[in-house]
Amino acid sequence: MTTERAGLAPALHKSALVVDDHPLFCDALTLTLQSIAEFEEIRTAGTLEKALEVVAKDARIDFIILDLNLPDVNGLDGLVRLRNAAPKAAILIASSMADNRMISHALKAGADGFVPKHSQRAVFRRAFEAVTQGQTFVPDGYIDPQGAGCSGLQGDVIDRLSSLTNQQARILNLICEGKLNKQIAFDLTIAETTVKAHVTAIMRKLGVHSRTQAVLIAQEARFAKVLPSGE
Repeated sequence: MTTERAGLAPALHKSALVVDDHPLFCDALTLTLQSIAEFEEIRTAGTLEKALEVVAKDARIDFIILDLNLPDVNGLDGLVRLRNAAPKAAILIASSMADNRMISHALKAGADGFVPKHSQRAVFRRAFEAVTQGQTFVPDGYIDPQGAGCSGLQGDVIDRLSSLTNQQARILNLICEGKLNKQIAFDLTIAETTVKAHVTAIMRKLGVHSRTQAVLIAQEARFAKVLPSGE
């Protein structure tokens, strides 16, 4: 199933990136890409940080397959940061967590398409063709949960998180880990005054007045808040 998505123009695909921390799945996705399209190079990354390094150094990458469940990020955080780092690339989510709400929030957070991880090669081919033609791809049977009242708070949260820069997203993650400004400055090798300025900007963008409120906002984008109850 495909729907029109404005703003994504077809592009020549010179380089692709597969982001998955499971070697077997990473290899399988790479082989799938090789079978459905021609790329000069297909690169891989097992963590979000590695993926961010790759896109920062290789401007040719214009197609990305991303698994949401990575060891160094939670929930939709990785997608938001990767979208900010590669605004012109088509990002296709390949995840085993294919609940309607997860798909909806992933698209809202910047994905161009969503494919259940164990889909057949033909599904990946259709998804690739759709997103490279400027369309959004969702799996057959997908029902947009917006009419069921699931888009209110979550959609607003994702909008606000999407407005953060990559550095601000990193700092918010460290705040969620309970780290103080001094510790964050040490971890990121920046001045503590710079951290304070970022924290102020983060709170302004999230519409909150304390670090605790910022953490609560970030938690709204975690998997536990998106998946159906009991799963």
